[in-house]
Amino acid sequence: MADYKVAEIFSSINGEGPRQGQLALFIRMQGCNLDCGYCDTKWANGDDAQFHWTSTEEIMDLVRQLQIRNITLTGGEPLCQEGILELILALAADPWFRVEIETNGSVLLEPFAGIENPPSFNMDYKLPGSGMEDWMIPANFAYLAAKDTVKFVVRDQADLYRSLTLIREYDLTRICRVFLSPVYDEMDPEDVVNFMKSNHLNDVTLQLQIHKVIWDSRMRGV
Repeated sequence: MADYKVAEIFSSINGEGPRQGQLALFIRMQGCNLDCGYCDTKWANGDDAQFHWTSTEEIMDLVRQLQIRNITLTGGEPLCQEGILELILALAADPWFRVEIETNGSVLLEPFAGIENPPSFNMDYKLPGSGMEDWMIPANFAYLAAKDTVKFVVRDQADLYRSLTLIREYDLTRICRVFLSPVYDEMDPEDVVNFMKSNHLNDVTLQLQIHKVIWDSRMRGV
């Protein structure tokens, strides 16, 4: 059994993503290979961030006990955890669970493609406002399907135009869900809506982080 660096496990509602508003169990892994300027989980990302070694067996015992159907593996970057495929396969073995993986676009998805009852990927493609676009792997778009999501976190108008280029270049709305998510307290959602209207983005979804509306935006474990 593999062991993982787990920063926290908590139940809440999905604050974002295709199952927004539904109950979910979050398994947040420690550590990230990126350093985005607007990151809201920096406390869990550094090499010195606190964590508990937690095994696949311990996680599976917990998810069966809590009986929350939506399971979200997040971080940090969960796909950087050594042995993470073991946990993904263990969760996939029970079709009652609906597993989502929040990944930052810098880890190749090919090793996780083609498994039986695959998870859905919520892939955050980093735009220039993050300072991390050079780390992105556009080849990952080829491993996405209708159940998956590409999220563009937009910080300014330049980010909006870059997302538009990518949506059109890779025909993303034909492949998977596409979300535009304004950086909390930096980008006005109205500006995103106006951009969607002026560019006829009929199959793109505006996403607001509702957990930051319900609770203090700095609160953990929600």
